[in-house]
Amino acid sequence: MPNFNKTILVGHLTRDVEVRAVGSGSVTKFGIATNRNYTTASGEKREEVFFGDCEAWGKTGEAIAKFFSKGRPILVEGRLKTESWDDESGKKKSATRIVVDSFAFVDSKPDGDTPRPNMDSGSKRKGGAASFPDDDSIPF
Repeated sequence: MPNFNKTILVGHLTRDVEVRAVGSGSVTKFGIATNRNYTTASGEKREEVFFGDCEAWGKTGEAIAKFFSKGRPILVEGRLKTESWDDESGKKKSATRIVVDSFAFVDSKPDGDTPRPNMDSGSKRKGGAASFPDDDSIPF
């Protein structure tokens, strides 16, 4: 049976983007929060929030750093990655993060005045440039 590791999240950045040089490239790290509203069997309305750490490498991460900051909505697509280590006291620790392969803007304009850019977001489409859908074509 084949394996499959893919995640798509739409949420808001929980902190400003951090870019670090790594070898001959860069890694961009940021947090994302997504909300799920639901009603219990007894009719009570509830909300659960997922907080996730994301990392994006190279040009994809650089583009995210250029156009996104805390509070801005984003769609990210990627895979889950878990790392394990021993802390100072020898206790096992682990963390799971989203490794971002591509992203999309989910609000219409970055700052209310500037049109949304048409840029490469890691898309494998012919020509290398990703085209972002109009807001009306996004199904949510």
